[in-house]
Amino acid sequence: MHKAIPGHILIIDDSEYNRLLLERQLTRRGHTALTAGSGLQGLTYARQQRFDLIVLDLMMPEMDGRAVLAALKRDPQLRHIPVIIVSALDEIDDVVHCIEAGAEDYLTKPINTTLLYAKIDSCLERKRLRDQEQAYLMAMRYELELARRTQADFLPATLPSITNWHIAAKLVSAREMAGDFYDVFHLSDQRWMFLVGDVCDKGVGAALFMALTRTLLRAFAGQAVAIHHNDPLQAVMMTNEYIVRHHHGSRTFSTIFCAIIDSSNGTLSYINAGHPPPYILRSAGSVETLEPTGPAVGWIGNARFTVGTTLLEVGDSLFAYTDGSIEARAADGTLFGEERLLATVAANYRNGALHLEAITQAVLDYSGRQLPDDDITLLAVYRSGSVE
Repeated sequence: MHKAIPGHILIIDDSEYNRLLLERQLTRRGHTALTAGSGLQGLTYARQQRFDLIVLDLMMPEMDGRAVLAALKRDPQLRHIPVIIVSALDEIDDVVHCIEAGAEDYLTKPINTTLLYAKIDSCLERKRLRDQEQAYLMAMRYELELARRTQADFLPATLPSITNWHIAAKLVSAREMAGDFYDVFHLSDQRWMFLVGDVCDKGVGAALFMALTRTLLRAFAGQAVAIHHNDPLQAVMMTNEYIVRHHHGSRTFSTIFCAIIDSSNGTLSYINAGHPPPYILRSAGSVETLEPTGPAVGWIGNARFTVGTTLLEVGDSLFAYTDGSIEARAADGTLFGEERLLATVAANYRNGALHLEAITQAVLDYSGRQLPDDDITLLAVYRSGSVE
């Protein structure tokens, strides 16, 4: 006979003889047992202590085994405890009902000791495996939550306040961790860098790559300004070469829109590395797009990136986004698309401010989902006036 897995077992039976017999048999097997003489007492014990298994008599006065089982399965703290029903031979219909209601197994009276041990060992083994699985899932959820919080630290805790400029951003992740990112930070004098990026994959791998890409862009841009007095947009080229050289085997790349705005005069210079074209919403009502000026970052080495320039006049806005918005699908498979996005942006452009929450909700409503299939990131910059 193999060694049993010791368990803490609750016996619920109105017969004192049956309780004592089962308690003695289980104790001999190496288990610890507690007995209850009624269904109500058994439920009280189950709520007070932690049990690995419940052996439950079917026929009891006041509250029978079916009622006890139903109460156990309604309770989120108790429903996971396996239950073995004990019944007479002529109660098989009730046993079937109990199995359908969630009982793990059953025994018939008089109880065969060998069968009792076998079924209890089997139940405890299955519970042990389920407990291990739950512990693993809880550990994974904990690790993912830590990773999510760590990743959140790579996004701006707050957006900067710049006189006569308004900045807004919104990121909705498709999973616990996102492959999208945005960033806004000061360079020098009155120049600010704005980033929107989208890693080609999803999940943890994309999140790690996102953290790497965002960190490189920040570091290389700061280095260009502080040490070499070069154009900070070179950070895009330097990031591309670093990733191609050191991480080409990952086959992962990012589309990136990187812009520098001089807050004193509205000059905007940018590199669009394979990213969906952002919009310039002019105060007069016209719309311009900032088309790609180079390939995605991490795709090919020695890539050429050209710099585009434009001017944000008073009343103009920059709106950048990732493809999670335009690639959202309705139930019939139709894409949200750039045309619908632009119309949604126009409908939510009031008093010089873009209402990103409403734009995001419009995309989710279109797809009929609470969370998107792909990360959605929006960034808006509005020039409200000139520096005095």
